[in-house]
Amino acid sequence: MSYDVLIKTSDVSIVFGGLQAVSDFSCEIARGELIGLIGPNGAGKTTLFNILSGIYAPSSGEIVFWDREKRAHRLGSLSPARLNRIGIARTFQNIRLFGQLSVEDNVKIALHEQRGSNALDALFRLPSFYRDEKIMTEKTAAFLALFKIESKKNEIASNLPYGDQRKLEIARALAANPSLLLLDEPAAGMNPQETEELMNLINKIRRDFNLTILLIEHDMKFVMGICERLIVLDYGRVIANGLPGEIKRDPAVIKAYFGDTGVVISEK
Repeated sequence: MSYDVLIKTSDVSIVFGGLQAVSDFSCEIARGELIGLIGPNGAGKTTLFNILSGIYAPSSGEIVFWDREKRAHRLGSLSPARLNRIGIARTFQNIRLFGQLSVEDNVKIALHEQRGSNALDALFRLPSFYRDEKIMTEKTAAFLALFKIESKKNEIASNLPYGDQRKLEIARALAANPSLLLLDEPAAGMNPQETEELMNLINKIRRDFNLTILLIEHDMKFVMGICERLIVLDYGRVIANGLPGEIKRDPAVIKAYFGDTGVVISEK
């Protein structure tokens, strides 16, 4: 893979009431990479995701993102909606679906920016509106089939089993046509079979949709089995950045997780 930077952060920090939640975070992520962001509880991982997705503005530092047309965007002050339009989508640790809408409608909402018709077309039910509806329905069906939940398209999202809600959230994020997909603990609450299926699915969508993926996950078997590179945070600072095999033997990482106990990080 040729080195082509998708996003670059330089000395990004954020302070909440005197507490430094993220401190001088700097990294480059190349197009096509699949990277894990790990660290102990409270290390600042989700805070960093909130910065990258526009929920928080950094107190200092710079973030530059290059879209599919290689145009540079400085992200510090851009809203989540704007970031979504330029190619950044995310899921959340606590699932955030439109719980009272159908499975199908949850995905159709994510496709809204791809509509060709406008409000007047919809109001007067012009042919362009019906063409658009047909295209959106077909695209939605394809995403639901990819995640093997097409048979549940008419069910209310909040009624889905937990694992299917996770799948739907990822499907909805993917429908926004991102080039960078941020996954916040995608395997949380899943059983071993569901986790294995998710690993295979993430690898597939990465290839098929030409995605760059940054994920947070506490399941070390999942992380070591899927990620090409790991970035480790502790107290808001990067303490390691490297290959999974290197990270699990890194003394600073072992100390952050277990203290000075001499144990080794397990993939089981």
